[in-house]
Amino acid sequence: MKNNRLHYFSALFITLILGILSRKITDIPLFIGDVLYAVLIYFGMRFLFIHLKTHKTFLLSLLFCFSIEILQLVQIDWLIAIRKTTLGHYILGQGFIWLDLLCYVIGTLVAFLIDWKCIKTQNLNSL
Repeated sequence: MKNNRLHYFSALFITLILGILSRKITDIPLFIGDVLYAVLIYFGMRFLFIHLKTHKTFLLSLLFCFSIEILQLVQIDWLIAIRKTTLGHYILGQGFIWLDLLCYVIGTLVAFLIDWKCIKTQNLNSL
């Protein structure tokens, strides 16, 4: 179990670096960062809730991503101030965009499929 948690942390860390790079390199389309955000959330959820079934992690991650996006419709002064910080901008985003919801579905699905394939391979190797 500890080994699995390390794998999820590694995936989370690599995705975090790729996500930051996707925002720093101007030639990378912005939607890639949104897809990677969802991948990051999925692996973060797997890291935190290691015993949760993958399909439940998928749903929880998607719910989290959608909630953050919908929260961008809320324009409260203190929330706007948090969004203006670098970390707040990375976590909470800036403004609601419908296309981001599609990116979150794609990213969460990609992470889920990678995870599912790795688990399947790991189970076959342990036989």
